[in-house]
Amino acid sequence: MNPRTQFELISGPVGSIEVAIDAPAGEPRGLAVVCHPHPLFGGTLDNKVTQTLARALVALGFISVRPNFRDVGNTAGTHDEGRGEVDDIVTVVDLFRQRYQPEELVLAGFSFGSFVQTHVAQRLAAAGIPAQRLVLVGTATSRWQVMPVPEDSLVIHGELDDTVPLSSVLDWARPQNLPVTVIPGADHFFHGRLPIIKRLVIHALSSGL
Repeated sequence: MNPRTQFELISGPVGSIEVAIDAPAGEPRGLAVVCHPHPLFGGTLDNKVTQTLARALVALGFISVRPNFRDVGNTAGTHDEGRGEVDDIVTVVDLFRQRYQPEELVLAGFSFGSFVQTHVAQRLAAAGIPAQRLVLVGTATSRWQVMPVPEDSLVIHGELDDTVPLSSVLDWARPQNLPVTVIPGADHFFHGRLPIIKRLVIHALSSGL
């Protein structure tokens, strides 16, 4: 992401988990864990949408942690269709919460990563240690079982997404009375619209959680 990005291997349920860590200038406001898109379709922690989310959260004062999912980069294991990936991200959250003792936790994800983060959020809430905010981009509602989310979650989707149709996201959001922010003309990968995502995240979270 930048020359100051630090890479680390941490211990996970089936071996090492590779993470990229970016810290803000000054005292951190909190911790943000950002998940990338589907690993079987080229998703890595270097994905441009994932990096955009991390940059926005670092600009807001969060320490950003971007894990690689199983069998991506230096992360051990094989793809587990979300089950093991949820276990891994809970492990990442637990470890970095212990390390940094953040007052605030944000879970962010793009596409497959958004699906994983909704399950992570439910597990943390059930354990009595919920995240303060979710940021979901290209939420993969038509492909996996995306869980309900808190009403203050930020959900961003592209109008012309042909991977996850907007109608599917609206069908998921409607019973929750959950607003969806639609970027006109954007496809699933938000080509040419990444600065808009950054602005939306900074605006939504800049006033506090």
